[in-house]
Amino acid sequence: MKLLFLLLFPVALMGQKINSTSSGSAKGLIFVNSLNEVQQRKAVFAFTDMNRYEWHFLPAAMVGRTGIAVKDLDSIQKENLHLLLQAYLSKEGYIRTTNIMDFEYLLKDMQPNNPNRIPENYSISIYGTPNQDSIWGWKFTGHHLALNFTIVKDKIGFAPFFFGAYPAEVKDGPKKGTRLLKDQEDLGFELMNLLSVEQKQKAIFELKAFTEIVTTNSQKVGALKPVGILANDLTPSQKIILNKVIAAYLLSMPKSLADARIKRIATEDMNQVRFGWAGDSVPGKPHYFRIQGKTFLIELDNTQDNANHIHTVWRDFNGDFGLDLIHEHYNSSHHHH
Repeated sequence: MKLLFLLLFPVALMGQKINSTSSGSAKGLIFVNSLNEVQQRKAVFAFTDMNRYEWHFLPAAMVGRTGIAVKDLDSIQKENLHLLLQAYLSKEGYIRTTNIMDFEYLLKDMQPNNPNRIPENYSISIYGTPNQDSIWGWKFTGHHLALNFTIVKDKIGFAPFFFGAYPAEVKDGPKKGTRLLKDQEDLGFELMNLLSVEQKQKAIFELKAFTEIVTTNSQKVGALKPVGILANDLTPSQKIILNKVIAAYLLSMPKSLADARIKRIATEDMNQVRFGWAGDSVPGKPHYFRIQGKTFLIELDNTQDNANHIHTVWRDFNGDFGLDLIHEHYNSSHHHH
């Protein structure tokens, strides 16, 4: 498994440039400095503010968000925000993020009388002072999008992160056939349908799919009950697909971060990774799957709106909101004094 992991990922992650955290932090400061005083009062918080741990994926008109909304920024401020997003996401992650935001225009056309369809209703909150504090963070959240970043000196924590799409597949109009989270879902099906009858009996742990990701928007997540089939019980070709599912999630991260995450999974999680399925194993019917290791959890559900509404999330048991990095930082600085 370990060898497979490390062999596979460099291929999946090739061609991404590595963003240095210093340039990212500088972009954070540029964004903050482009806000006026009233906007800064809305958008900037102390790093210790507890609202840093609050996140949601429902439309912002239904569940309020902290921070300042994109719709309330001028064109220069918007550009600075996009430069910040590009600094902390891979190219794929940035495209995915902007596509999800653009889907609000599609939903507004589809549901003109729905008061929650407000394009650019995505908010950014900054915690601490970028480029000046050794620890700072920021989050970007709105309908079907929640990105949480923690920067500790030269290291980045990027978890939890959530991407969703409704419709999961656009059925008509100029965007017909568009699927924003195609790879995660298709690779999950591919793995499921490569399993033997005996393997499927291990993998399927509920006959009915959950209506939502199980961990919802919890601030802290621990390991769920170990369900599904162990990666060790998969054939080499099945393991490759499992690794590709994980890679599809990690592709949103900057390459340096994704590489580090892979190495950690390959060493720490190797014998504990499980793939569990709930619901139907044919596209178009409600389905859910999860991949859980010792340190991380991936979930995907597609059950709402006739199984055409998809949610995906990545959780780090110790690393959500950069808690492992912060802990490490304080331990080592305490050690030095």
